Amino acid sequence: MGSDSGPHVILEASLCALKADQTLFFFFVGDKTVISNILSQPLFKQLNADQLRSSQYEIVHAQQEITMQVKPSAAFRKKDSSSMGIALQLVASGKAQGCVSSGNTAALVLLARHYLNMFADVDRPAISTVLPSEKGFTRVLDLGASIDCDSQALYYFAIMGSVVAETVDKISSPKVGLLNIGVEEVKGNDKVKQASIMLQQVEALNYSGFVEGNDIYSGKIDVVVCDGFVGNAVLKASEGLTHYFAYLVNSKLLRGFRGKIMQWLLKPALKHLKDEINPDRYNGASFVGLEKVVVKSHGAANAVAVGFAISEAVEQVRLDVPHKIKNALEGLLNNENQEPV
Repeated sequence: MGSDSGPHVILEASLCALKADQTLFFFFVGDKTVISNILSQPLFKQLNADQLRSSQYEIVHAQQEITMQVKPSAAFRKKDSSSMGIALQLVASGKAQGCVSSGNTAALVLLARHYLNMFADVDRPAISTVLPSEKGFTRVLDLGASIDCDSQALYYFAIMGSVVAETVDKISSPKVGLLNIGVEEVKGNDKVKQASIMLQQVEALNYSGFVEGNDIYSGKIDVVVCDGFVGNAVLKASEGLTHYFAYLVNSKLLRGFRGKIMQWLLKPALKHLKDEINPDRYNGASFVGLEKVVVKSHGAANAVAVGFAISEAVEQVRLDVPHKIKNALEGLLNNENQEPV
């Protein structure tokens, strides 16, 4: 149960989710003694931890954990006895339908590929989440699963991202763009140019061509595709800009006596603005390309943010998102393989 703040954050979010939806059942994978001790604390007794134990959750003991500092190769060596590995094995066996982890991202990508099947012809998964925009939000992938990928990977990312946007985000015929340093066809590296040519041939895809970084927040595009190196930089820059904006509001706009008056006058608007750009609301990035649901929560996420990650996983399981992505890819590949009459 990896988290920068410890297992209690994940347990608190989980029990809140279980209380809100009695149809859910969770496996808490980790050190059984540690988990049991946390659940015996007053806060968790208030969340009815004891009453929920037999009907809605089970503790599964794991001897080892994969910390944030562990390299993927070392994580792989202790995969079978680690909490992350055991959680993914529960999904692979069918005992669980999805996995939520706040642990080491690189290790999670590696172990998810090992235990869970990838879609045909998809070599690597992509991490996908939404970022706020002028018209609601924009789905972005990849955010760090595939640091260096080729045009074929970007091609599949675009198709899978479109299916997720249509299924989870409820967007009909979502507009898909390929992130580039400019919208002109002559700009970009070879892999981006080649991926764009390939995507233009997919009639079932609403491909809009190249987009730039500012288009993520303009609301003009529904899905933005890039490799994991670029995507992770975009994500971290967005988080940093959000914190900087909050700093400016507090230190410049709301400072002093006039600031206090303005804060009182603008209280409803400021609350709405805070909720709109709050990173907690967008926590929970899904792995697309796998035949099972895996959602990555931020390691520093609080209980509220982890709750959003859990909700994302539950929704993807209930909507059967991996199966729908698989069907879309198989249909596309079948069309490509058909000989012209």
